[in-house]
Amino acid sequence: MAKKEETINIVDGFAEFKELKNIDKTTMISVLEESFRSVLAKMFGSDENFDVIMNPDKGDCEIYQNLEVVPDGEVQDPNKQISVTDAHNDPDDPDPDCEVGEEHVKKIDFAKFGRRAILNLRQTLASKILDLEKDAVYTKFKDLEGELVTGEVYQLWKKEILLLDDDKNELLLPRDQQIPTDQYHKGDTVRAVIDRVDNKNNNPKIMVSRTSEAFLRRLFELEVPEIHDGLILIKAVARIPGERAKIAVESYDDRIDPVGACVGVKGSRIHGIVRELRNENIDVIPYTTNPALFIQRALSPAKISSIRLNEESKHAEVFLRQEEVAQAIGKGGLNIKLASMLTGYEIDVYRDLDDNEEDIYLDEFSDEIDTWVIEALKDMGCATAKAVLNTPKEELIEKADLEENTVDDVIRILKAEFED
Repeated sequence: MAKKEETINIVDGFAEFKELKNIDKTTMISVLEESFRSVLAKMFGSDENFDVIMNPDKGDCEIYQNLEVVPDGEVQDPNKQISVTDAHNDPDDPDPDCEVGEEHVKKIDFAKFGRRAILNLRQTLASKILDLEKDAVYTKFKDLEGELVTGEVYQLWKKEILLLDDDKNELLLPRDQQIPTDQYHKGDTVRAVIDRVDNKNNNPKIMVSRTSEAFLRRLFELEVPEIHDGLILIKAVARIPGERAKIAVESYDDRIDPVGACVGVKGSRIHGIVRELRNENIDVIPYTTNPALFIQRALSPAKISSIRLNEESKHAEVFLRQEEVAQAIGKGGLNIKLASMLTGYEIDVYRDLDDNEEDIYLDEFSDEIDTWVIEALKDMGCATAKAVLNTPKEELIEKADLEENTVDDVIRILKAEFED
């Protein structure tokens, strides 16, 4: 009787494990049956002539072996056959009326096979449940890609951080997916977005990110009810993590100001997002289907004088007054880079010329000055010859990151044009 109880306890024990791991009842019963059959196949060479019946309500399992009744002395495979006399006198399941050619059903007490068989069953069952758990984790988090998740810092490594969510699922935050100014200690709470879920060799890895555009989108959905409710739509996002971001929004309700709703009263809504992003500056602009106007808004706070578009090549030439050029480009070129990312246009900035002012755009010198040098000068806000000549030589060397002899050659070429 003790051995019978031990077999039942095996099933009960794993039933409790099932509840802990959120494996549904039907699946668990199937796994239990497969595990018993796997062990039976190892012991008897095959499980074909066995019936395994799970009793979830009782928490036990019944096993029956179906044996062909053969004449005495003609048993060739004792795992599939039984002599007629042995069937009549079976101490556990006697069948005095059975005849040759019929089937004798013998109930199997699994516990009688000993501790090794029970241990084998436990190991098989544990392995199958582990595989199920991995499949469940992969399926769950694969469906959550792009969604926010919160975890506690459990381990810090050089290239990544291990987080645990509330269900103790492992989340990996790689170094290149952290905001540059992020600093964590064990036990810290971290919010991120599920970036991707890999399942190589049935070993799911959940990778999270704090630098992706999706993270910024989800934070706005969390902080701005109108976005969560679908009244305001995020049309485009551009980020340089830890530095600056631009987000274009559109309202489906004319009564709602999309920018005002995102910023909140005295910045109440956007401040929480900025703090989460380690003081990353965020520009919220109203979206428009007019590409010229969209580019103009994306380059804010600079004020554009005029713009020339090539919609086929997605290229824009923007003209501004000299004092607006630096704002359009922004510190380190961040503003123009983000505007290009947001609008999908490659943007070139030029200084707007007065009608009586003679000047030449640097692009006109491409046959004498290397293109990469011209682009470096344009990136620092010098799009014309006079803009370069009016900028101190030391500033050209430092901001455009050019060698002194290169700058000397450029100045010489530009001066020669005006002397002529």
